[in-house]
Amino acid sequence: MISSNMAVRSEYLRPKRIIVFVVTLILALLTIFPLLWMLSAAFKGPDETGSNSLIPQAATLSNFIYVFTQVPFLTYMLNSFFVAVTVTVVALLFHSMAAYALSWLKFPGRDVIFLAIFSTFLVSLPIILVPLFILVKTLGLLNSYGGLIIPAIFNAFGIFMLRQFYITIPRELGEAAVLDGCSYWQVYWHLILPLSRPIMSALAVFFFLANWNSFLWPLTITSDQNFWMVQIGIAAFQQQYSSAWNYVMAASVVAAIPTLLLFFFFQRQLIESIKSTGIK
Repeated sequence: MISSNMAVRSEYLRPKRIIVFVVTLILALLTIFPLLWMLSAAFKGPDETGSNSLIPQAATLSNFIYVFTQVPFLTYMLNSFFVAVTVTVVALLFHSMAAYALSWLKFPGRDVIFLAIFSTFLVSLPIILVPLFILVKTLGLLNSYGGLIIPAIFNAFGIFMLRQFYITIPRELGEAAVLDGCSYWQVYWHLILPLSRPIMSALAVFFFLANWNSFLWPLTITSDQNFWMVQIGIAAFQQQYSSAWNYVMAASVVAAIPTLLLFFFFQRQLIESIKSTGIK
C-alpha cells in the first residue's frame, strides 16, 4: 500500500509534469490578469486629487451609474443584443438547411458549390468592405438594422461545421425515414435538427459572440447613434473619457457580462460539439 502511494506521488512529481503545470499556470495568470485589472478599475473611483488617474482609490458603484446615465449605453447594448440574437437564429436556420443539402442530398455541382462556399474563408472582411458598403448603400440599408443583420447572416463557418457534423450521422436513418414516406423537408425538420442540437448550441454561442463583439462593419455603416452597437459605444466612450479609465473599464465590464454568462451556461455544449464534430 505504501509503495503504491509512493509510486503515485513520484508520477505526479515527474519533471515533465511540473514543467507543464508551471507553464499552464503562467498562461492562466497572463490570461486572467487583464480581466482582474479591468474588474478592479471598474469599481474604483478617481484619486484624491480629483483627476481620473490610472491608479484609482476608493471602491464605488458610481462608475456604472455614470455609464448608464450620461451616455445611452443601454441603447447600445439593446442594439447589440437584437442584432446578435437575430443573426444567430436566422443564420442557424439557413446554415443548417444548406449543410443538410450539401451533405445528404445528391445533385449536380454539389461539391463545386461547397468548395465555392468554403473558399470564402480566404476572403476577410476588410477586402470586401468597400464593395459590401456600396451594395448596402445602394439598397438603402445604411443606418438600419437590416444593414447590420443581413450581411452578417451569410458565413461559411457555420455551413462547414454543420456539414462536417451531418456527414457523421448514419445515412440509414434518412433512408428509413424516406421509406416511411417522409419528404426531404420532414427528414431535415424531424431527424436532422433534433440530432444536431449540440453543434447548433455551440454555433449559437459562436455567432452570438461574433456579432456582439463586431466593430468594423457596424462602424462602417452606422453614423446614427441610435443604431450604434456596444463596441462602437465603448470606442466612442474611450475617446471622450480617455483619461477616465474607471469609466471606460466600467463600460467594458458591462459589455463583457453577457459573453461570460453565455460561455458559463453553454460550456458543456461547446466541448461536446468539438468532441463530436471533429475536422474531417
